[in-house]
Amino acid sequence: MKLDNQETFATPFAFKSEWKNAINDDEFIKVFSSDILENYIINKRWYGGKSSTLKYIEVVDHFKITSKKNTYYGVLLEVNFKEAFFQHYFMPIAFMTSDELDTSTIISPARFAHIDGYLVDALHQEDFRKLLYDNIAHSTHNKEFKLVFHKGMHLGNVAYKSSKFMGVEQSNTSIVYNDSFVLKIFRRIYVSTNPDYEISRFLTERMEYKNTPAYMGSINLALPEGNITLGLMQELVPNQGDAWKFMLDHLDTVFDTLTRKKIKVSKLPQIPMFRRLKIQEIPPEIIDWVGLSLFLRIQTLALRTAEMHVALGGDSHDTAFTPTRYNGDYSVWLKNRLLYQFQNRLNIIENSLHKLDGLALELAHQFLEHKKLIRKHFVDFDWTKMKSERIRIHGDYHLGQVLVNGDDFYILDFEGEPESTIRDRKVKQPPLKDVAGMFRSFHYAIYATIFNNRDKYPQDQEELFDAAELLFRYLIGAFLDTYIEKVQAGNLNIGYSQEIEFLLKYCLLEKAVYELGYELNSRPRWAVIPLRGIQSIMNY
Repeated sequence: MKLDNQETFATPFAFKSEWKNAINDDEFIKVFSSDILENYIINKRWYGGKSSTLKYIEVVDHFKITSKKNTYYGVLLEVNFKEAFFQHYFMPIAFMTSDELDTSTIISPARFAHIDGYLVDALHQEDFRKLLYDNIAHSTHNKEFKLVFHKGMHLGNVAYKSSKFMGVEQSNTSIVYNDSFVLKIFRRIYVSTNPDYEISRFLTERMEYKNTPAYMGSINLALPEGNITLGLMQELVPNQGDAWKFMLDHLDTVFDTLTRKKIKVSKLPQIPMFRRLKIQEIPPEIIDWVGLSLFLRIQTLALRTAEMHVALGGDSHDTAFTPTRYNGDYSVWLKNRLLYQFQNRLNIIENSLHKLDGLALELAHQFLEHKKLIRKHFVDFDWTKMKSERIRIHGDYHLGQVLVNGDDFYILDFEGEPESTIRDRKVKQPPLKDVAGMFRSFHYAIYATIFNNRDKYPQDQEELFDAAELLFRYLIGAFLDTYIEKVQAGNLNIGYSQEIEFLLKYCLLEKAVYELGYELNSRPRWAVIPLRGIQSIMNY
């Protein structure tokens, strides 16, 4: 087989030590962390330092784990950047001779004590994947290396049958076992338990919340300075794709209907933002345009979201999950964070005006003209007026984090917002922040439908955008009615209507400003979506 990466190295790296002792060989550690790894890591999908300049890589910790046939090492890497910050990564490594290789993806050719072979990411070897599964299934605790494998109460006594990679490599690496379980290996690691592991285990084993993949097991390193989560195993939920794709398919039909039925958007009944709507209260003209089924599915999604929040705020014993009130500390934390982010977005937009045109440029100028108003809105968070509670939340809730299973939805990936520190991801926040995240995702899906099908819909842009804003209000109205009714029935205090509206508006603005930076950096043409969102929230 042709090996990826082999051409990079003219000759194998040769080491005097045997592989089984390699981790204690200073020469190997030095060469591995510099000459070998620096070349390999920058091309990996999970490496998050692509926009920064690599300074050096250091192996800061390791563990050894052996199967009947092989020795493997789990290495913890500290990647230092010239911009004066660092990130930590986890990488399991193996040394295989050419006849033992299960993969064409190698790190580099190498020789240990006169044996020729290849250094590879151990996850590419079936023997290693089986080893991880067996250790989870037996709840192995390796005291020497502080390695803790945990078996969830739902796993049962299921023997290893098969393993394979799941889809394309993302920021983490996922392995499917027995076509029934998924083990997510966290590549970027933190000296603190991963929120995805914490919340998944809590929802499954403590609260018996059904609409998330059940927690099956985990791999943690128990270090003196804190736990590091290396892996999370969950059930594999049968699904028909994510809710983002589902929503785009539905919305394409909605905009097709606009043309097919010759509907005049200006004649449709208007509603204010955040007006709660029961299905029977939605005007027949809107049902005729959008269809009943989309509203029914939005209701189901609202119900599952509400049940998730009731579960996350439903434990009075575990302090990590006990609801808490607003206070001055939270207010200072929130304002500092948002004002820093807002200033960052202002700088980006001022430097990006040359990339924008048409409506995006017009909205960008409006945004800059109203920057004092927007900043004031962030500062106007008066915690003393808040009567509701804060809880642990999903933190990065959008249509892409939801799986469609028949008529139902399953919520996944509780890692939190990628830009946030691990500490910030665990701060208790208003559950309405998740709701606002989902609403921003609705807004995105509506505008993405318009942008991706420009040639398909004959209406002019202004009419399509008017339809977009109207549709958005009806979708969130249907969602809010079901959501609020369910959380209040579950005794989760999200405040009364005035506070709900204030928090929703506040969190929607925060999300749209967050998105603005992403769009201006990666696809400026789409900056019109968060800019339009900010305009409709602030009503300028």
